[in-house]
Amino acid sequence: MNRVEAPLVTRRTVGAIADGVFKVLLAVVYIAGAAPLGRLLGVPAWLMVASGAALLAGGGIEIGYVRSRSMRTYVRLMVAYDIGWALAALVGLLMAWRGSGVGGEVWIGYQAVAPVVFAVLLAAATPMHAHPVPVRCASQ
Repeated sequence: MNRVEAPLVTRRTVGAIADGVFKVLLAVVYIAGAAPLGRLLGVPAWLMVASGAALLAGGGIEIGYVRSRSMRTYVRLMVAYDIGWALAALVGLLMAWRGSGVGGEVWIGYQAVAPVVFAVLLAAATPMHAHPVPVRCASQ
C-alpha cells in the first residue's frame, strides 16, 4: 500500500465506525425518548422503541464487522442505506405536507427495517480475509 492509499483506508474505516456509532446514539435517543418523540412525530411509542432496537443492533453489527469486511462493501451498503433514508424522509415530509398523519410512520418505519437489512447483508458479505481451503486429491 502506498502513502496515498493509507489515509483513504483510514478515513473510510473511521467513517464506517462513525456511521455505526451514530446509529447506536440515535437508538439511545429513540428508546429513551420514545413517548415524547413519538408524539412529536405522530408515531406510537412502540414503533420508536422498535426503531431504536433495530438501530442499536444494526449499528453494533456495523461496528463489529469493520475489521472483517471490505470498505467497498461498507461504502456500497452505507450509500444504499442513506439513499433509502433520504427517500423515506422525503416521502414522509411530502405526506405530512399534504396533511397525512402517516409521514412520521414512514420515516421511523424505514429506520426500524433498514438497519436490520443492512446488518444482515453485511454479515452475509464475504469476509475480507477469506481464503479458500486447499482441496487435496485422493491420489496425493
